[in-house]
Amino acid sequence: MTATVFQPAAEQPTVVLVHGAFAESASWNGVVERLQGAGLPVLAVANPLRGLAADAEYLRTVIDHIDGPVVVAGHSYGGSVLSEATEGAENVRALVYIASFQLEPGESTGELAAKFPGGVLGEALTPVPFTSGGFSGDDLYIEQDRFNEIFASDVPAATAVLMAATQRPIAASALADAATKAGWKTIPSWAMITLRDLAIPADSMRFMSERANSRSVEIDASHAVTVSQPDAVADLILEAVRETSR
Repeated sequence: MTATVFQPAAEQPTVVLVHGAFAESASWNGVVERLQGAGLPVLAVANPLRGLAADAEYLRTVIDHIDGPVVVAGHSYGGSVLSEATEGAENVRALVYIASFQLEPGESTGELAAKFPGGVLGEALTPVPFTSGGFSGDDLYIEQDRFNEIFASDVPAATAVLMAATQRPIAASALADAATKAGWKTIPSWAMITLRDLAIPADSMRFMSERANSRSVEIDASHAVTVSQPDAVADLILEAVRETSR
C-alpha cells in the first residue's frame, strides 16, 4: 500500500525536497513549514549521498510512487541527483535548483564546483575511511569549527553548531561521478543563485542556469540558504508550482 504521505489532494503537486552533502532533511524545515502553509503536500527525502547513480535511482523510486504531479527542488549536490533522477519522469512538472548543480551528461559535481574561482569548501573537508555493505571509500565531512564560516555564514552561530554536528557526509567518489542524464533539458526549471556562497561560486551557478534556460533569481545568502532564508526559497518553489499548474 502506498503511504499516505505520497497521496496529494486532487491535482496539487507534491513538492519533493532533496538535500545535498553536509546537510540532512531537517535543513528544509523552514521551507517545509511555508509550503505546507500554502496547502502543498511536501516530502523531504533522505538523500543517501553514496554515489550519483545510486542516489538518483533511490530518488526516482520515491518520485515514481507519488500519486499525482510532482515538483522537485534540490539543494547543492541534491541538484545533481534530481537532474539524473527526473529525466523521463512523466509526473514531474518542474525542477528548482537552490544553490545547486545542473550538470550536463559527462560532467561531475566536483568539476562544476571548481569551474570558476571563489569556492573554498575543499580546504575545509576531512576524509574519513568507511566500509559498508561491501563498499569502501572515504566519507567527506566539513571540519566542525569551520562549518559556520564556509557553509552557513548567515546562519546564527548556535544553529550552525548544530548543523555541523548533524551534517551528513558524502562519499568522495560521489562528487567525481559523471552525470548520464539531465532532466532540465526537457522539464521547466528555476534556479536560485547565492551570492555569498563559498561552496559553489555564484559564477558556476550562473553558468549552469543560463545554459539550462532556467528562470533564475540572485540572493544575498550563503550556501545554507534553505536555513537562513526559507521564505525566499519557498517563494521560488511556489512560483514554479504556479507557473506549471496552469
